[in-house]
Amino acid sequence: MYLLYSALVAVVLVLGSPYWLYQMFRHGKYRRGLGQRLGLVPKHFLGSRPPSIWIHAVSVGEVLAVSELAPALRVQFPGDRVVISTTTDTGQKLAATRFGAENVFYFPLDFAFAARRWIAALRPEMIVIAETEFWPNFLRIAKSSSAKIAVVNARISDRSFPGYLRWKGILTRILRNVDLFLAQSAEDARRLAAIGADASRVMVGGNLKYDISPPPVAPIVDRLRSALDAAETHPVLVCGSTVEGNPEAEEAILAEAFHWVLGRHRSAVMLLAPRHPERFDAVAALLQQSKLKFFRRSQWNGESLSGAVLLIDSIGELSSLYALADIAFVGGSLVPRGGHNIIEPAQYGVPILVGPHTENFRDIVDLFRGRDAVRVVSPPDLGSVFLELLADESQRRELGRRAAEALQSQRGATQLTLRKLQELLTPQAHEANPA
Repeated sequence: MYLLYSALVAVVLVLGSPYWLYQMFRHGKYRRGLGQRLGLVPKHFLGSRPPSIWIHAVSVGEVLAVSELAPALRVQFPGDRVVISTTTDTGQKLAATRFGAENVFYFPLDFAFAARRWIAALRPEMIVIAETEFWPNFLRIAKSSSAKIAVVNARISDRSFPGYLRWKGILTRILRNVDLFLAQSAEDARRLAAIGADASRVMVGGNLKYDISPPPVAPIVDRLRSALDAAETHPVLVCGSTVEGNPEAEEAILAEAFHWVLGRHRSAVMLLAPRHPERFDAVAALLQQSKLKFFRRSQWNGESLSGAVLLIDSIGELSSLYALADIAFVGGSLVPRGGHNIIEPAQYGVPILVGPHTENFRDIVDLFRGRDAVRVVSPPDLGSVFLELLADESQRRELGRRAAEALQSQRGATQLTLRKLQELLTPQAHEANPA
């Protein structure tokens, strides 16, 4: 099975090479870390070094999810080096900032030769995979190295679940390599067992993202706050993680809603942060066509933002920008893309709006909806809901307060996960000290 799988991966890479090459040269995607993806291990990971705990976090969301877990593992296992791999460039940048560039690298492509080189260099005692990354060759080779393997913060989305079920026969063999699954919710645990995970190895660990601490305040926040206060620019709408869609992008829907807001609030400002950096230019062109005044974050020199959109064409600043918001909108939800995490604005007690497509974060959104701590709106209603909330300060304040309280009530997954990982890696110590 593994030989056939490797052959299919190779065929897909060859057939897809024109697309990958286009993305490399047109957008710079996949170019960074190509050698590491192919198993070339940098010198600072080689030589006489302690064994490691290897955490794999695909992109920004997963890096944020393990941002409390990784330092806790360093404290718990001082004899091991904690290293972090990512798949995306944005995840790599954030991981380097949070955990140190010397501890971060790109996850290898799922070829046996690439995985073997990294495992031989890092000598992992334990591999911790965030959310859902079931790479057959990697898991098989990692298991043969005697490393313990845990999948934490595991979730099976509504979109992926039917596909996993179709491949249950093969997945059952692949998932045997995993020693422990810590699911975000009881439903995720049920789905893991349904697609082939050994039910005795599946537990509910909670959602690590509830434990994320607010990031250090980005310098742009203080600069913007000073500029907004000086020009009495308000209210502030922060619209983050927006995506393209069919027939129209979320930014087009937000631009139309912002026109509504400007009809009542001429000094309003929208901070607009697209999810993917390669779309920055396309969103700038869209704003140009919308007839809205706008500035790009990379080119803004302190001009008045009254009645304007500030396009956040930068990485790593959105989370702390939510602190400026009178209302936050979290994207990926007006179009059927599954939504994005609403925890970041909740950390600041900000009233949150999302669209109807939130299945990727169904448990978080359901919790917040059950506590009246988020508003779900359809695209045609977005402008009127903005205006409704802007007209009622007490309603905004209460919505934000309930969001912060909902977040606080769910904290604790990191400590539970840490305890279960300790039991997995040092079962003898746990048996000797069951408390």
